[in-house]
Amino acid sequence: MEDENTTKYTVVADGKPTGPYDMESLKKLNILPGTFLRKPGMDDYKEAHEFPELRALFGFSFEHTVPQYFASFDQRLLASVIDYFILFLLYIFLLLLAFIIVEGKEERISAGVLMLPLIPVFKFIYGVFAESSSAQGTIGKRLLNIKVTDLKGQKISSSRALTRNLAKVLSVLPLFFGYLYSFLNKKQQCWHDIAANTLVIKDRLI
Repeated sequence: MEDENTTKYTVVADGKPTGPYDMESLKKLNILPGTFLRKPGMDDYKEAHEFPELRALFGFSFEHTVPQYFASFDQRLLASVIDYFILFLLYIFLLLLAFIIVEGKEERISAGVLMLPLIPVFKFIYGVFAESSSAQGTIGKRLLNIKVTDLKGQKISSSRALTRNLAKVLSVLPLFFGYLYSFLNKKQQCWHDIAANTLVIKDRLI
């Protein structure tokens, strides 16, 4: 179990990482609720008010910080390509399985054609469950360290994830303009994000 008294924190001061500092050393620094810190094992920096032990130490209250780091169009596109690639591999596996079970060339071709539309169906179902889960995103998004949140950066509900994925029809038609709209939006939201009041954010980089 982690000993808070011996934990070493890296603190961002004037835009540069400093430290590490233990809890006693932190008391001597000008730590504010919005000061960025990181401790061993963390992939990214967090604000001081996000650490329970620092809230207790400095008397901070937890604040829901509005996200300021948004996933770019190319990141989101690459995440989607990764997801479809994984689903295509699953399709190939099922197709090979069907070829073992089904006899006859025409029947095998029919099985392959009939299973092909299942790829976007699985993508839709998986997207709803993955985005509303604790991971807040599909495998593709997780590999790129991006996730789906509400407008305050919190995990979304299953109903909102369902709305978001259904609304992707708005982004596809006409001519994928709903996706390209992210270039015109400060929060890089596509039309389905706006419809569901969601964001796709990325990890902070200091």
